[in-house]
Amino acid sequence: MTKKNYLLLGIFFWCHCIFAQGDLFALREVIVSDRQLREYTTAQSVLVLNDSVIEKNGSALVSLLNYNSTIYFKENGLGMVASPSFRGTTAQHTAVVWNGLNINSQFNGQTDFNAVNTQNFDGVIVRPGGGSVLYGSSAIGGSVHLDNALRFGTRFTNEFRGSYGSFSTVGANYRIATGSNRWAVQAGISRQQSSNDFEFPQEGRRNENGQYYNTSGQFSLGYKINEDNLVYLHSVIFDGDRYFSLISPTDTRTKYHDFNTRTMLEWQNVSGAFSSRLKAAFLTERYDYFGQIDNPASNYGQAQTFVAKYDGRYAFNASTQINASADFTQTDATGSDVGKPSRQISSLAVLVKSRPWKKWLFEAGLRQEITANYDSPLLFSAGIEWQVFRCYGLKISGSKNFRIPTFNDLYWFDGGNPALRPETSLQGEIGNQFSYRNWKLRVTGYYIVIDDMIQWLPGTVTTWRPENVNKVTSYGVENTLEWERKTASGHWKIFGTYAYTISENDRTGKQLIYVPFHKTTGALAYTWRNISADYQILYVGEVFTRSDNDARYNLNAYTVSNIGISYGFGKQQMVRVGARVLNLFDENYQVVAGRPFPGRNYNVFLNLKF
Repeated sequence: MTKKNYLLLGIFFWCHCIFAQGDLFALREVIVSDRQLREYTTAQSVLVLNDSVIEKNGSALVSLLNYNSTIYFKENGLGMVASPSFRGTTAQHTAVVWNGLNINSQFNGQTDFNAVNTQNFDGVIVRPGGGSVLYGSSAIGGSVHLDNALRFGTRFTNEFRGSYGSFSTVGANYRIATGSNRWAVQAGISRQQSSNDFEFPQEGRRNENGQYYNTSGQFSLGYKINEDNLVYLHSVIFDGDRYFSLISPTDTRTKYHDFNTRTMLEWQNVSGAFSSRLKAAFLTERYDYFGQIDNPASNYGQAQTFVAKYDGRYAFNASTQINASADFTQTDATGSDVGKPSRQISSLAVLVKSRPWKKWLFEAGLRQEITANYDSPLLFSAGIEWQVFRCYGLKISGSKNFRIPTFNDLYWFDGGNPALRPETSLQGEIGNQFSYRNWKLRVTGYYIVIDDMIQWLPGTVTTWRPENVNKVTSYGVENTLEWERKTASGHWKIFGTYAYTISENDRTGKQLIYVPFHKTTGALAYTWRNISADYQILYVGEVFTRSDNDARYNLNAYTVSNIGISYGFGKQQMVRVGARVLNLFDENYQVVAGRPFPGRNYNVFLNLKF
């Protein structure tokens, strides 16, 4: 390790001793519109990242969470497929939830975090730990929530964000918000594109066939029928083309096209102690994989999903409430590799929350799904929060969670297995929260056991087949910390996270591939009058790339830093210009073997509010 890396790690770990994460790291309040997330996760930690944090990172969701959470991401190069590993689990064990609905792909059971534009949302919420009682399949390692929160009241705002950077990278986003005491409207459109032709470190060639382009839009509407009844409409669209970078110049050039839409209509009613919500949503996903970019033929898959969900809450008194919900999901798909599968899922859930004493809170839940495609287990969750002292709080929770087999698992022409069972998980965690003046520290220990993990194994000479074979145990510690101080000379804020993760295959005793033992992030922000500056650092320890943990094939640890500065002009700083330097110290690193990331690169931006 060079002196530069020792210095950076020294600075980072010094900072980590004074950071802590609270439930909210934001310069402006974010209203979480998902009631179940807001009201039934008190016994677990929730991190909310608002637009003031979002704008300091790239537009892709992977950039925001890589530098501001404990989630590790396996990225196949800049702008390529980005898969999360939350608490040592796989990408299929992280649920992505849009305004209360699980939107993971019906085909592969995951979400590509490079195909989600954060500028279309008011807040991004990270919820570590099991959440299948609330959000169904996949919420084993944790869940990531994309939130659109409408605000009523007379207002009219416009905002434009534009950026240009190295490798001909262009970004543009326009949002408008308006309303009255009865109406609220919000809309936005974004465009991101890049040639992505950076030079490979120490290889004398450029990243070839790595360009990407995507356009996304968002629309939300709220209407107050009267004081007791409200109606909301949310809609999102994403259209993207991504070419897959070549490992070798002689590789075949390929590309991938995504087109996804989501539309949801919601009615809310409040009648005294009873309140209810009814949601109807229609989701579509379409992909085309071109094995040769000059050949119009593609492997494709498309799915249409209809969701109807009702939940009612009754408050017995100010300290005790119960919530019951029922939902139905119908998915119909077709694809060149899976045929025409379909599934219907019905579920019932009950949640209870009570605060019998001022310093104690209890919550619990049950969920049962019913479908003809597989046998679903009864899921449960329970937790307590105890404010032991003014400066110390304790959170304890446990849950049973699951992941259903995907369409690819069940119906893939060349090896699908319709007899697969859902993966199940038992887990528990203990969270300790400390606060003193401007300091907040959270230390959380967790333990997760996953049974019947699905793994694709070689069957015949030419066929791979998924089987319920693995049992995985993950455990570790997450530390998050925040410090903030306002003085006459400026406003200082320090934020950081650290995760120590063990995730082992019980049969072999080996750490899972692409799960680092150590991940650390840090951020320092300073504001004085019209000037703002920030510094980010990310450290990821070495990872195994072979299931036998052969150290010869390990990827080295890396430390990446970004720095930015901006200046605001005009009344209320309606115009802000700035610049960022990414990979400040020109680190040579790979997140996936054979997929280098760019060295030092630059970005300039302009934000307008009017």
